[in-house]
Amino acid sequence: MQSKGLIKFLVVVVSIACLYSLSFTFVTRKVERDAAEYAKGDMAKEKAYLDSIAGEEVYNLGLAKFTYREAKAHELALGLDLKGGMNVTMEISLDELISNLANNPTDENFNKALESAVQKSKSVNRGVVELFVDEYKATGAGTPLATFFATSDNAALIKGTSSDSEVRSFLNKEADNAIENSFKVLRTRIDKFGVASPNIQIQQGTNRILIELPGVNDEQRVRNLLQGSAKLEFYDTHDNFQVYPLLENINNILASSLRSETPAQAVTNDSTAQDSSASDENLLANLGAATKDSTDTAAVSAELAASNPLFSILNPATYIDQNGQPNLSPGAMVGIANLKDTARVNDYLNRPEVQANIPGNLKFLWAVKPEQRSPSFLSLYAIKTSGPENGAVLTGDVITDARDDFNEHNHPVVSMSMNTEGARQWRKITAQAAQNNNSAIAIVLDGVVYSAPGVNEEIPNGNSSISGNFTIEDTKDLANVLKAGRLPTTAKIVEEAIVGPSLGQAAIDAGVDSSVIALIVVMIFMVAYYNRAGIAANIAVLFNVFFLMGILASLNAVLTLPGIAGIVLTMGTAVDANVLIYERIREELGLGKSIRQAIADGYKNAMPSILDSQITTFLVGLVLFFFGSGPILGFATTLMIGIITSLFTSIFISRLIFEYMLSKDWKVSVSFPWSANTLKNANFQFIKKRKVFYGISVIASVIALVAIFTKGFTLGVDFSGGRTYTVAYEQAVNLEEVRANLDEVFGLTTEVKTFGSENQVRVTTTYHVAETSDEADAEVLGKLNEGLSKVQGNSYEILSSQKVGPSIATDIKDRAIWSSIFSVLIIAGYILVRFQKWQYSVGAAISTIHDAIILLGLFSILDGIVPFSLDIDQHFVAAILTVVAYSVNDTVVVFDRLREYLGKPNAHKVGFDTTVNSAINSTLSRTIITSLTIIFVLAVLFIFGGEVIRGFSFAILIGIVVGTYSSIFLAAPAVYDLRKGQAIAEEKPEKVKVVTP
Repeated sequence: MQSKGLIKFLVVVVSIACLYSLSFTFVTRKVERDAAEYAKGDMAKEKAYLDSIAGEEVYNLGLAKFTYREAKAHELALGLDLKGGMNVTMEISLDELISNLANNPTDENFNKALESAVQKSKSVNRGVVELFVDEYKATGAGTPLATFFATSDNAALIKGTSSDSEVRSFLNKEADNAIENSFKVLRTRIDKFGVASPNIQIQQGTNRILIELPGVNDEQRVRNLLQGSAKLEFYDTHDNFQVYPLLENINNILASSLRSETPAQAVTNDSTAQDSSASDENLLANLGAATKDSTDTAAVSAELAASNPLFSILNPATYIDQNGQPNLSPGAMVGIANLKDTARVNDYLNRPEVQANIPGNLKFLWAVKPEQRSPSFLSLYAIKTSGPENGAVLTGDVITDARDDFNEHNHPVVSMSMNTEGARQWRKITAQAAQNNNSAIAIVLDGVVYSAPGVNEEIPNGNSSISGNFTIEDTKDLANVLKAGRLPTTAKIVEEAIVGPSLGQAAIDAGVDSSVIALIVVMIFMVAYYNRAGIAANIAVLFNVFFLMGILASLNAVLTLPGIAGIVLTMGTAVDANVLIYERIREELGLGKSIRQAIADGYKNAMPSILDSQITTFLVGLVLFFFGSGPILGFATTLMIGIITSLFTSIFISRLIFEYMLSKDWKVSVSFPWSANTLKNANFQFIKKRKVFYGISVIASVIALVAIFTKGFTLGVDFSGGRTYTVAYEQAVNLEEVRANLDEVFGLTTEVKTFGSENQVRVTTTYHVAETSDEADAEVLGKLNEGLSKVQGNSYEILSSQKVGPSIATDIKDRAIWSSIFSVLIIAGYILVRFQKWQYSVGAAISTIHDAIILLGLFSILDGIVPFSLDIDQHFVAAILTVVAYSVNDTVVVFDRLREYLGKPNAHKVGFDTTVNSAINSTLSRTIITSLTIIFVLAVLFIFGGEVIRGFSFAILIGIVVGTYSSIFLAAPAVYDLRKGQAIAEEKPEKVKVVTP
């Protein structure tokens, strides 16, 4: 074996890297167990415990130390289906944006085109902007589209003479800005909500933003938080010198009131009470810059915390002068606090005795994010409200443009322009600020301060330059924030899924059980069939699972239930390469070679088949990754990484184990006496009887197609749109009774199915399917509860819910169709490139299309008969594409053997039918054994994997059986029929005709 030392080195390095990546998960789980033990079931207490140690060191590696927050960012996170929580898809109202850009025109053609574009976007996979431009053209209106958008606010961006394509480009750019701005606003809101490990991402190519909030149990609060409109405002500010005495007074008030609330501590705090009367200078010396840069607020003494409760967690804004003395910093920033302490600061400032002493024109707001020099600290600003309503001095709707720029010193700045009315007000505001010792103007969006620049002089024309300690990224963000104020857009929830913690825990239990049982089953089978070689394969499988989990953790991937299904499948397919190698070793031994030579040749000759079969599966995983969403992404990620780790462990680690066995002169065997001759020298007449199997497949396909086009399918809610609820009753319920009750209250047919045990049901309704507002949600939930409560003497609990709007459903359905088409085309293309003959591609395509039709037909026929859901949804699409991949996997192995046989010097002496038949028979053992191992793990997944993925695992289980059939009885025989008569002539050596004189 060449490069043995390099391979050993790689194994050690990858193992250490995986162990390092997984170690963060072990650390955070221990901290969370400690928190749960401390809280004893009190969730608020548990959350407070975790918040309190967020900045504390919990993991020390010597060279590197990590706080709980940092370790949490590196852990292998659990998806919502495992942890419980809320998954939301927000859609930005681009129709509102388009109307605002045109100053809300009353033109009938404009508004008709916009309304039509919105309606069409729900049923076709095209954007609102593209549809609007086309719909306006279709109205035949004489007014050029550009005239609506060539307003004074847009003068620098669009002209009245601009073409429709220029208008389209302008609208698309503004739409992208609106989506990006909404993303930043939503991310800030979520950070303020305090969710652990949230995930928020823009769905590229759409106007949607996906948000995952693990562990959330206050759904209505989340809805209110996410759907509230963001408002950009400009505020005058108070100076730190003015506010510090007030903060000191608040500090003393809190010390007194908190002491009275805890009299038991009064005696121990007597000595420190006298210290609270210390001078401002001494207090600043104790609380100033010395602790500002510290990340450990727990180090502040208990005495200091008792006498100065506010200043023990909120450091005054100070700096150290030339004499080493602390002084108050000028400006609007009045304090800085550790991120974990901001909630306590808010609680202190909102206490009634404190509020009574805060002037009516003063409010405190936090900065949007920590400063770069203090990443664990957040700044607090003193905002001056104005007018009878204590509001802002100016709102963001006066801004016409904002962009990131550079000043004459090449420093990043933000340039901002205002309309006429805004410029007039801005001149007055900046003049007053400049006269007031260059006081700051705070830029506030959604209740947080993005910047508070000082004003040097009056700005007469509305064109301003904002400079500061900015990075280029900072100026881009601030420019986007300012532009967001110009065109506020609404974000509404169009898809929502809620998973209760009990259902999440059940999913974890099911996932762990299925994984462990599947691993044990595979390991027992491999040793039982392959003897000592099976032990080598099992060690490789263990390394494979370890590497897979480590890589997932290093990529910050989220582990979902379909992801666990991918891990379980990986266990089955991990032995696929080993089976190919072992079967080849057995063939080499049959030729009389020594065990050492047979192992070397077995690995060498099995390599083309291993690579071809795994690459085709990887390509399907790639398609799923790009076209899938939510949990399917988790499955695709796990599948692709699993293929890579399987190749590494099967090819290299198992080989290292064999080399070690040989070096120790151990007896290496790849079979037991009973399994040594299994399917050896098989000579089934597949080609001769191919028409019989063609007939069976045609009859089965016709039956399937009849079922598909007559009975049809039950579409999952992510394809049809609507709302789905998982409900658990205390006792078993009658499905027909529940369905009748719900049909009555909803006034339309409701789908009710058993979900796992007899006391759990899944309810799907299309009532208000096109409405995604909170009011519609509340009405549907009210009617659901009305119908469910009619089951007398049987209490219930709603475990989870899912809402999918019509536009999302259409998009998901379209993506599913395209993913299926691309998978077949990519696989056919790969086979064409690898085998250089179109007949191989067609043979594989026939096999995969046959498998898909049979599987679809079975889902149609069995729907409503079997006691579990067979809905056609994203999970089913992932399952059917996985089946396609594994079917091609088997087919490619046969094709590789056929190509090998046809390349032999004497191939032309043997009939093509015999050659094809020999190729199928010689790979029959591998095909059957591989399919059996996968069927074993899928059976485990089906039985123990939980109700959520039962339909998914059933689809793959049946699909593998059908795929094994088609790879043996259809694919290679199809190649024979497509190539017979020309095949051998193409492969055999060229004959030279000798001409005699």
